[in-house]
Amino acid sequence: MLFFLKKYIGSLLMPLPLLLIIGFIGLILLWFTRWQRCGKTFTSLSLILLAVLGLQPVSDSLLAPVEGQYNKRYELITETPPQNIQYIVVLGGGFTYNPDWSPSSNLLNNSLPRVTEGVRLYLKHPGSKLIFTGGKASSTISSAEVAAQVAQSLGVPAQDTIPLTEPKDTQEEAFEVEKIIGKSPFLLVTSANHLPRAITMFTDRGMQPFPAPANQLVITSGINPWEKYIPSAYYFSHSERAWYEFLGTIWWHLKPDNTQSIDSSLPTPEATVAE
Repeated sequence: MLFFLKKYIGSLLMPLPLLLIIGFIGLILLWFTRWQRCGKTFTSLSLILLAVLGLQPVSDSLLAPVEGQYNKRYELITETPPQNIQYIVVLGGGFTYNPDWSPSSNLLNNSLPRVTEGVRLYLKHPGSKLIFTGGKASSTISSAEVAAQVAQSLGVPAQDTIPLTEPKDTQEEAFEVEKIIGKSPFLLVTSANHLPRAITMFTDRGMQPFPAPANQLVITSGINPWEKYIPSAYYFSHSERAWYEFLGTIWWHLKPDNTQSIDSSLPTPEATVAE
């Protein structure tokens, strides 16, 4: 129940629905009340912000501090990467499930770049395994299972994919991943704008993630003038990502921790098999 409540409230607090609500309040004040000045203010504010947040210089300036050092690929971030990588963890994101679609079409928004980056790194580290995370929410199949299907469609053997179907947020993902790999070093793949929060949640448990960002959004190379100065839904989504991570950080600090530390003295599944 808390998960769905968080999703509904969080969705309403995102820039587009929030600004639309402000705009509708303004229209109601203009049409049905004497509060004409307030109505004009609310309506004007919503329209101006909708336009401004869709401009590339504005949206990317909001998102740049969030992506920070992760606005580049894994090889350019980690100067001395571990040589013997056994696990690559790919965090879940948006998804749906339609068996009539090609597998990759079931991954929405930020999910497909995460999975393709995970597969790329898997190919660079022979013998490694891909761990996918993410629950079902309202679907008949979990985000982790959909991601694993996509990886397998790209040539990854099924035995090298491990879907963790229970986690519903990043904190739970860290808890479930720790059950599999313990404190061993691993590559953590998620969106560049999500990595700062994700890395902290994993390292707070004493784990050793190496950041492997995907889906970098902030554009630092040259683009056409009309792409920069005409409002675009695409760049508005960059503003949304910056706001989403801001809300996510607040919720992380307010939300009770429903995970528990794992006793490091207990053997990990890998150690048990080795014995």
